[in-house]
Amino acid sequence: MKNFIFDIDGTLLDTEAMYMKSLQAVLHERGIDREYAELVTTFGIPSREALVRLGIADVDDVLAAWGPRTAQYRESVKVYAGVKPALTALREAGAHLGIMTSKQQFEYERDVTAEGLDTEMSIAVVAEDVAHGKPEPDGILLAMQRLGATPAETMYIGDTAYDALASKAAGVTFGFAAWNGRQPRDFTPDVRFATPQAMLKMM
Repeated sequence: MKNFIFDIDGTLLDTEAMYMKSLQAVLHERGIDREYAELVTTFGIPSREALVRLGIADVDDVLAAWGPRTAQYRESVKVYAGVKPALTALREAGAHLGIMTSKQQFEYERDVTAEGLDTEMSIAVVAEDVAHGKPEPDGILLAMQRLGATPAETMYIGDTAYDALASKAAGVTFGFAAWNGRQPRDFTPDVRFATPQAMLKMM
């Protein structure tokens, strides 16, 4: 494998608390009290679909407030243990690294650039770069184009069914970031990585 393209939330960064606590606060202000355990079942799926699954009536209003509120919980974001050295080792071994995310550009800068992970990447594809997000393959295909990569030599690393579906549609291998401590839900990954360092075995 020569090319590794990464999701961000739940893969490179532990952003669960930032998103879930901010959502909980926004809902509480609207008289909707939900347990954290219920909210976290939607972590990793697109925000609008998460709200629909939770049965929230005024989706647009909550979405408009949720995004800005995350900034109040930014301090809870952490890079998963072992990610930074693994990325460096992959790059030094000759791999081409990139990011394909559903995050918008400002979120990429707020989270990825702020943690210094952008320096390990050759390219990044964000929400504004594609017409259709995951589970469509547009983002992965664009990332491969920017890397000059072929599907046979490319792996997408993520943590959700949307990541798995996008990988399959793009014809690339899907690696599950099991170092996040979660179990795959509703999908079977091609490869499961217990630690970030385990990715080096794919080289």
